[in-house]
Amino acid sequence: MNRFEGPGAKEARLRYLDGDFQVTSPGSFVRCAVTGEPIPLDELRYWSVARQEAYVSATVSLDREIDLDPDLRRRD
Repeated sequence: MNRFEGPGAKEARLRYLDGDFQVTSPGSFVRCAVTGEPIPLDELRYWSVARQEAYVSATVSLDREIDLDPDLRRRD
């Protein structure tokens, strides 16, 4: 059993703010919007305020930005 299973292991609901987040429904983790991986709240570092999404890493966050705005891929 991993730390996201069993009693008390519940997915939190958050409101993502600039540089912080607000817990709207208690839990121990959130899921990455891209990979679906659980992210413990104490390890959550990357999210989008505009889309209200959490990301497991900076790489996943950047990939999501590029997927949604392919013009970011271009270099002038």
